[in-house]
Amino acid sequence: MTAVTSSGIPAGRFAVLIPVYNHAGGVVSVIRRALALGWPVWVVDDGSTDGTATELSRVEGITVLKHEKNRGKGAALLTGFTAMAGKADWAVTLDADGQHDPADIPGMIRAIPTGLRPIVIGRREGMAGGDVPWTSRFGRGFSNFWVRAAGGPVLSDSQSGMRVYPLPETLALGVRARRFQFEVEILVRARWEGIPVLEAPVRVSYAPGSKRISHFRPFIDFCRNSETFTRLIFLRIIRPILIRK
Repeated sequence: MTAVTSSGIPAGRFAVLIPVYNHAGGVVSVIRRALALGWPVWVVDDGSTDGTATELSRVEGITVLKHEKNRGKGAALLTGFTAMAGKADWAVTLDADGQHDPADIPGMIRAIPTGLRPIVIGRREGMAGGDVPWTSRFGRGFSNFWVRAAGGPVLSDSQSGMRVYPLPETLALGVRARRFQFEVEILVRARWEGIPVLEAPVRVSYAPGSKRISHFRPFIDFCRNSETFTRLIFLRIIRPILIRK
């Protein structure tokens, strides 16, 4: 059974993981706010070509892992999970663009039920705000539907990058996607393998359009999403047959 500390935080080794790609202007602020929580902070630089590496070198007390070339958000997360396994029981992921408030992390952790090792998604509140890009609003509804259709959990925010993942269980799920699609495929595979997926409310803040840095490419990523969900739905159909064999 999972023990709980006097603060309501489940006992265990927690660490923060921040994948970053070309966010030199804001990643240090995100890191410093995460460090204030008192847990180890890991950063995976996914082949940044701006000044991100220089900015990271100025921050003490973090572990930095680096991809020589951009390999995708999912690949960055897997690099972090693999390095953290054995050193942390839980990985808490944050996006590097500042949309998440690290101060919401303890509330997400407190949502972990005693005795369970779920994935906890930070359900973003305020997604109807004027600074929220239409791609985020549309993408959330699109993803929620297809995660459910592929046999995944019923969720209200399957695209939030602020999450708590159990280690090493997450590494055993065999997720194939290596870019943004990693974060939806892992939810489907978690449900298939009996790992609970829960949600907890978190705040979200998007920079105004002229200052926002996004690596989401609507057409390319829509095609990648479609390929991922087609593959997962096919696997959902044939999986019972394979299991019986």
